Amino acid sequence: MNESQNGPPNRELYALLHVSPEASDEEIRKAYRQWAQVYHPDKNQLPHMKEIATENFQRICEAYEILSDENKRQIYDIYGMEGLTSGLELGAKLNKVEELKEQLERLRQRKEQEKTLAHFMPSGTMLAALSLPQFLEGDGIMGGMAMSSEVHSQLSKSNTLAFGGNLEVNENSGGGGGAASVVLRHQMSSVSSIEFMASAGLRALIGVQTTRHLSSHSTATMAVAMSLRDGSINLSNTWTRQLSETSSGNIQFLLGLESSIAVGWQKKDERIAAAGDLTIGTSSFGASAHYTRRFSKKSHGRIVGRFGSTALEIEVGGGRKISEFSTIRMMYSIGIKILLSRNFNSLLATGAFIVPTSIYFVLKKFVLKPYYLKREKQKALENMEKTSGQVREAKAAAEKAQQLLQNVANRKRNKQMETGGLVITKAIYGASKALTKGDESASQVVDVTVPLNFLVNDSGQLKLHEGVKKSGIMGFCDPCPGEPKQLYVDYTYGGNSYEVVVNDYQELLIPQEAHRN
Repeated sequence: MNESQNGPPNRELYALLHVSPEASDEEIRKAYRQWAQVYHPDKNQLPHMKEIATENFQRICEAYEILSDENKRQIYDIYGMEGLTSGLELGAKLNKVEELKEQLERLRQRKEQEKTLAHFMPSGTMLAALSLPQFLEGDGIMGGMAMSSEVHSQLSKSNTLAFGGNLEVNENSGGGGGAASVVLRHQMSSVSSIEFMASAGLRALIGVQTTRHLSSHSTATMAVAMSLRDGSINLSNTWTRQLSETSSGNIQFLLGLESSIAVGWQKKDERIAAAGDLTIGTSSFGASAHYTRRFSKKSHGRIVGRFGSTALEIEVGGGRKISEFSTIRMMYSIGIKILLSRNFNSLLATGAFIVPTSIYFVLKKFVLKPYYLKREKQKALENMEKTSGQVREAKAAAEKAQQLLQNVANRKRNKQMETGGLVITKAIYGASKALTKGDESASQVVDVTVPLNFLVNDSGQLKLHEGVKKSGIMGFCDPCPGEPKQLYVDYTYGGNSYEVVVNDYQELLIPQEAHRN
């Protein structure tokens, strides 16, 4: 059973024993003993049940053998089952146990470093502007310099704090400026977040921004900011939509002293990155595009073009990665300044908003959405045909596993009913789309009421660990490989009804008052 590319890797064995990826050796031993009592072949005398028990007992033993061995567990956490089945050939061939231990220790240190950087991530850039015309005129080659830096700090699971600053010096005008900013981001849920921002200096302002995922392919962002210099307020609204696996489009409305509408497009894959945007404002307009081509893991070329009411400019250059954390880039820029009147016709300004907006919504309704739905439907059908045999086998194995859990699950359920404890009345796991539509009979879902009742502990609680794909839990299976999945649970506790929906890798802890109907 392969992990989804979008989720954490190498967690199926933890799900099988129903332990956390951070479980201690003692917790793993305890979990193994509990599952061994359920699935030991000697516990089941009927021939067909003995066969099912033997099959699942072997899975439990294999999981315990790997997770109870320090070296094997490290290999599994990093490389998955592929690393274990390939012997000691992890990247470069390792012929000695000592070499394996050294390699694992280096990987462990790298993971610790990555974990630290995830909580404290500094970054910065330095830009020097060199002017050839200025140099030829004898005024020196340095046209200006700009520096910026930023530090991200993960305060908690849901909160991130970012500090930033920039300084700019312009040789031609003899001036410059700087600014400092701070942003606090709070993840309100799996689909929405809010940011509070403030900056001082050249652009002193305070603001708030909220982002919400409207669907798996669409995101909306709304922001309001107030200038601390003149008290002006800017409102913005941005919609972003995934057009394909490697490209997306967006449209932004800005209302303030300089109102505008912007339409953009981005594409990025392993070799190229390209983007373009068109902005039409009440007193200006502009368009820009860039194309980056990666020649190797360390070097790339880049071309940028800008055209608008104030300038025409082209940049050509490239960059090279000189270390793990540093990249140097050189760009040659040639352009001219264009001065246009700022007294825009009001009719033209109005049309700048209405025409692009109308075009966007017409294209979205009659072209983009129908095309996207058709493409998604076709991809889903192809995926179902490709994985139908795998799904049938997985469902059959899950049904067999549930047969052995049935008696104990019923006893636990009856005991909880007598005491007014936790009773799982219905649990469905599968494709997010099927659960959203309430189609519980769809082929892309599986009933997991029995295994969840089995996992309820004596205290009347149930916990599914974060970061562990739920299809690996005993009695579960993956009914729709490659599709986003969720778990729906309807349960009773203390005479009251509750329900909750969680994502595939999300922690589930019940009962909770927040789930009450």
